[in-house]
Amino acid sequence: VDVGGTTWPYLVGGPTGGETLVVVHGFNADKDHWAIYARFFTKHYRVVAPDLPGFGDNTLDPERDYGVGAQADALEAFHDALGIERCHHPGSSMGCYIAMIAALEYPERLRSLALFNAAGLKTPESSELEEIVARGENPFVVASPSDVDRLVGFVTHNPMPLPGAIKRAYVDRMAGRKDHLDRTLAVINTELRRNPLNDAIRRIAAPTLAIWGRHDRLIDVSAVAVLEDSISDMRSVIFEDTGHMPMVECPARTARHHREFLQRVEG
Repeated sequence: VDVGGTTWPYLVGGPTGGETLVVVHGFNADKDHWAIYARFFTKHYRVVAPDLPGFGDNTLDPERDYGVGAQADALEAFHDALGIERCHHPGSSMGCYIAMIAALEYPERLRSLALFNAAGLKTPESSELEEIVARGENPFVVASPSDVDRLVGFVTHNPMPLPGAIKRAYVDRMAGRKDHLDRTLAVINTELRRNPLNDAIRRIAAPTLAIWGRHDRLIDVSAVAVLEDSISDMRSVIFEDTGHMPMVECPARTARHHREFLQRVEG
């Protein structure tokens, strides 16, 4: 779909008349990360999974602003392009950061939030990712099949083995993106350092669910307490033996909690 002159690729499934879930992927992720998870919802819900600008098959323009504030505005324009008046927003990591900003800037659009290991908060305890970034490194850059194994092991607690062909295809896909990933990560970290959402999210009135992996090495699980203390209509679940991506690592269990939450929201 054309969004302000930019072509957005997206996946869609489920009944056109159903409640809409617009799922928002994380940093260096894309729409395909939601494919397995969506199967648990498309019988009753319309699920829409876009590639955000700068990721997946969307535009990669070095002159574009890829900060989370700009992405929240772009996501709003995507809703308009598809004629989505209200929706539920599940997000993963950076996608939660964007969804929370959208909830603050465009509250009339939102039915509920589901935050899977959300970025955007100053956490009581630091994470391994914070220490890596502080050293000037970017763990998301992939240049070889062994880098794919390292990255998968970093974002998941029980990494699954990947076929060599899949790893080589991912390396090819990431070729030439190092500068973009470095710049974008620096922009997002600057936004987070200058303006974490800890205080702002007290204004979020929409029902909110947080699902977190206890063994997340990217964003410490102590963030859950921040969400619980800040958002009035808040529920949370912490999974043991799970890392940064519960919707990928344990999709059925994550979906069960998410569906129960949505049923409560819908009355």
